[in-house]
Amino acid sequence: MLWNIDLTLVDVSRVTRAAYADAFQQVTGRRLIQLPQFAGQSESEIFFDALARNAVPDTTGDDSGDALLAAFYDALAGAFAARQGALTEQGRLLTGAAQAVETLASRPDVVVQSVLTGTIRPNAVAKLAAFGLAGYFDFEVGGYGSESYPKGAQVMMARARAAEKYGKAFTEHNTVYVGDSVRDVAAAKRGGARSVAVATGRSTESDLRAAGADLVLPGLADVPAVLRGIGLLTMPSAS
Repeated sequence: MLWNIDLTLVDVSRVTRAAYADAFQQVTGRRLIQLPQFAGQSESEIFFDALARNAVPDTTGDDSGDALLAAFYDALAGAFAARQGALTEQGRLLTGAAQAVETLASRPDVVVQSVLTGTIRPNAVAKLAAFGLAGYFDFEVGGYGSESYPKGAQVMMARARAAEKYGKAFTEHNTVYVGDSVRDVAAAKRGGARSVAVATGRSTESDLRAAGADLVLPGLADVPAVLRGIGLLTMPSAS
């Protein structure tokens, strides 16, 4: 099981935007005036989008771009850590998320849970820890926004990491990615995973169906339906 985090399990948008603004100003010396596109994007995509929107000189063609991005990751982790207490004050755990994750975690012999997210790893852990969910995930086998690979490639990498660690085959027929955007659906298709799409983000149910999601739900609130859907998608007959 691979989970997207933002707007799938939790909504901490206010804290994320504030941390981005601080980190951006720290590494560029400029205020973040024009907000970048966040939905379905990795941290590197968001950062370079922010550079373009805020007229910071383009550094993508030389080594200084990599150095600036690395500095931004460090600054973002620090800015986010400084706001740890605000996550539960200004954010929320989405309905059904905790119960779904906890129920799947009760079967460690059958299910391995990790994350596939555009967020850098320290912040991914922090978001889930704030709501008491970090202990249910194996963060070692996940995919993160600091990795310079498209999400589809990260799905394949997560499958390979899990196979190496657990000595089991994680195929397109027994790997499920739960996300809230059409980009998450596309990543599942490209990376070899079943997709469960929830309309808790900015993509509508119609958008998610049109993108080819294997299962579309309004959210995670109906936990039995979520679990039943995952079970059906991973049954041998579903392949």
